[in-house]
Amino acid sequence: MRAIVQKEFGGPEVMQVAEVERPVPAGGELLVRVKAAGVNPVDVAVRAGAFPLLGEPPFTVGWDVSGVVEEAPAGGRFRVGDEVYGMPFFPRAAGAYAEYVAVPSRQLARKPVTLDHTQAAALPLAALTAWQGLVDAAEVGEGDRVLIHRAAGGVGHLAVQIAKARGAYVIALASEPKHAFLKEIGADEVIDYRTTDYTEAVQDVDVVFDSSSENTRALKVLKPGGTLVSIMEHWDRELAAAIEAAGRRFAGIFVEPDYASLEAIAALADEGLIRPHVAQAFPLAEVGKAHELVASGTVQGKVVLTTD
Repeated sequence: MRAIVQKEFGGPEVMQVAEVERPVPAGGELLVRVKAAGVNPVDVAVRAGAFPLLGEPPFTVGWDVSGVVEEAPAGGRFRVGDEVYGMPFFPRAAGAYAEYVAVPSRQLARKPVTLDHTQAAALPLAALTAWQGLVDAAEVGEGDRVLIHRAAGGVGHLAVQIAKARGAYVIALASEPKHAFLKEIGADEVIDYRTTDYTEAVQDVDVVFDSSSENTRALKVLKPGGTLVSIMEHWDRELAAAIEAAGRRFAGIFVEPDYASLEAIAALADEGLIRPHVAQAFPLAEVGKAHELVASGTVQGKVVLTTD
């Protein structure tokens, strides 16, 4: 099979298409024919060596997958031909930039029927991050006021939609050119962080969803008892202690595979309440271009690789 392999850390050019052995599923695993693989900022950081989750190369990066079951154990959750999606093994190697992956069945869910594989591959890591922060940790519900940083990005635009689906009032932070997009996907209020100090424009927030290392600035807008969800500072004990000492809650999120949450996300997608925005899709061989685009920091939504 074809896979993207790198033998050293470096720029996008270190990733090369290679012919490798097709993985053999172990007990309880599925063999999935990958139709599309999402590209996330963590992929870029791992490739460059800035976030060495996978140790030293050689390896294949990527975690988001959407595809079709090619082999399945008898009597299991899935059958051959089922369309599935997920974020297997994170933070260990999944090798998603490839034509096939072997995956534990309970790390996958059925693909939303209303989405194609390219759209579905844009969901797992970003949507699970938002879900585990907003739903599992902060328990966002009807009438809650939720402030979302980097709201037009891969995680952010899904966080906006998940919060709205839960009945929240959503305040989105993004540059002005992205405001129309954010209002279209449900944001109630949009603030240009480049021209406005949100800590002066916003108050009485129940939840701050922070993907920008804003740290204790959240205290200026959070209600007593409110929750700071941080997806960047999840190991920062000093930050957690400062937030807790101020009478607020701290939730550090490091995303995990979770088929039950994937099923809930798929249900919202099929109800029309979540729609991933794919900024651009590239064929597998153009993985370098995909990484360059993600690394630019300007992407609205997600970037995806396709294998067909």
